[in-house]
Amino acid sequence: MHKPHKLPSAKRDKPPLKDRHFVTALARGLEVLACFRHGDRMLGNQELSRRSGLAKSTVSRLTHTLTTLGYLVYVEESAKYSLGTATLSLGSAMLSRLDIRKLAHPLMQELAEFGQCMVSLGSRDRLSMIYIDAVRGSAAVTLSLDSGARIQIAASAMGRAYLTAVSEDERSDIMERVRELAEPARWPDLQRGVAKALRDIRELGVCCSFGDWQKDVNAIAVPVRPGGGLPPMAINCGAPAYMVSKEFLLERVRPRLIALANELETSLGTTG
Repeated sequence: MHKPHKLPSAKRDKPPLKDRHFVTALARGLEVLACFRHGDRMLGNQELSRRSGLAKSTVSRLTHTLTTLGYLVYVEESAKYSLGTATLSLGSAMLSRLDIRKLAHPLMQELAEFGQCMVSLGSRDRLSMIYIDAVRGSAAVTLSLDSGARIQIAASAMGRAYLTAVSEDERSDIMERVRELAEPARWPDLQRGVAKALRDIRELGVCCSFGDWQKDVNAIAVPVRPGGGLPPMAINCGAPAYMVSKEFLLERVRPRLIALANELETSLGTTG
């Protein structure tokens, strides 16, 4: 139904200035890999250059190196690249650490069936939230987003929930980079939305996005702290507004979503 948010790639996480330990060539190679988004099967050097903000000549050298190492596969018929099996091993290693994903899935499915909505688990990647898992109610036609999809961090309920779980310094740094990329007319609404999320998490126990990410989508979300050295994550419950009202989400779904997050943190031993 809706296309995932496309993050402008030229300005992403910035390394500290004068950091002699920072390897620029490695960072650029990883930026090229990060250009592949949910639904991308193949990308050419020109598109990779546009998304990464790197010169095409630099991208050509990087794609050659990544292909040699197995992180990319060159498809001669289209003169483009697809992700190689070496990237799969990296993703599999990360997912194997995510005990929260295994624990959360049946609980998320139960909540999705109750609310006939979409329930998603996500974590931050630069200025987006990326879905780690997503389930839907069986009788509902809901948002067409799956694992690997990205959504805006400052406009979505999931992103706002994440922002309430990090330190004030980290939140300010993220929002400053959001401001750099946002349309000037939209920035005040994003700023107000995050400020409201901080109030909502204290007063309601959830963060809300009613028409902020997409004008016809309602959603609420809670942060989850998985422990084990992993950063905060968030669980989102949402659906098109014509299917799920904000009143239903706040009155019926909200207590169950909060209970789900508490149960996960208790199971993972991250709450005392």
